[in-house]
Amino acid sequence: MSKDENKVRFGIIGCAEIARKVSRAINLSPNSTLYAISSRSLEKAKNFAIKNNLLSNSLKIYGSYIEILDDPFVDAVYMPLPTSFHLHWAIMVAEKKKHLLLEKPTGLNVTELDKILDACEKNGVQFMDASMWYHHPRTGKIKELLSDPKLFGQIKAIHSSSSYSPGQDFLENNIRVKPDLDALGALGDAGWYCIGAILWVMNQTPPTTVTALPTVARNSAGVILTCSASLYWEKEETVATFYCSFVSHETMDLKVYGSNGTCYLYDFIIPFDENSASFNFTSGAKFVDLHIGWNVKPQQVQVTNELPQEAFMIQEFAGLVKDIEVTRSKPESKWPRTSRLTQLVLDAVNKSIDLGFQPVHM
Repeated sequence: MSKDENKVRFGIIGCAEIARKVSRAINLSPNSTLYAISSRSLEKAKNFAIKNNLLSNSLKIYGSYIEILDDPFVDAVYMPLPTSFHLHWAIMVAEKKKHLLLEKPTGLNVTELDKILDACEKNGVQFMDASMWYHHPRTGKIKELLSDPKLFGQIKAIHSSSSYSPGQDFLENNIRVKPDLDALGALGDAGWYCIGAILWVMNQTPPTTVTALPTVARNSAGVILTCSASLYWEKEETVATFYCSFVSHETMDLKVYGSNGTCYLYDFIIPFDENSASFNFTSGAKFVDLHIGWNVKPQQVQVTNELPQEAFMIQEFAGLVKDIEVTRSKPESKWPRTSRLTQLVLDAVNKSIDLGFQPVHM
């Protein structure tokens, strides 16, 4: 069998629920194809393929993770394993010269992530975490407006939230609340998005200080179910806050306040609609005479998209993989840097909690 010259062949390690969405995205992306699925048992991998209508003569199904890594036709691996398994298997992926799309949170701490990134760099493979919202066309449009000094001015404050309330069965049995599987809990799962969005607004500039707020709730095993924190940039005089939770109503808010504008969106992680997304943008708003109204109303900006955001993510990742294979170029460093800074701030929030909500200097 010879490699398909036009498409990047993906293998999936682990049949987590999110793998259903990403497997669909791989097949929707024009420059990739789902080549193989692996799980801890052949039966589980096969059932995943059947359930998601993925069975075909060309799809390989493996009953162990190592088999998919030993397959010479797998170009890239998507890995949605529990966070506690990332260090071991991500390094193995890199050492097998497979490009790595890693589910978030990327590691239990930045020390683990650094080992993963070092393995990827040594083996010349592309790394990216699977935060899909970065790749939506709306995200680029928002950045364009935020970067306009006349329209938006200086960024003064940011707030993000990611919360959902999946019910008692989740709180008792899901891997995200098990300390031996995903010890970061809501901070790692939902908070990763909040921190990433704040840093994206700040152009990946590290905050001066990170301070967790005394609103932490944990389960009986000590895993975080709810937390919030503030971030402060001394030079820019900018403050940010975020809230993440497994016990609060569904939110995916991102609000940015500038000296001359505001930007609000309520679905930044998963758009309300798959084929279009919107946000509210206001510039130059003032109160009219007697403060009985405003001179301008928020403008709703609508952005349409031909593919869902997860397919755009796969398309971009596969494009980077193909560039490396064809031109022998170095992997794009933007994505490892983005993940590492997010992990650093996440670690700082955890440290602040452990220190009794004292500020942690970055």
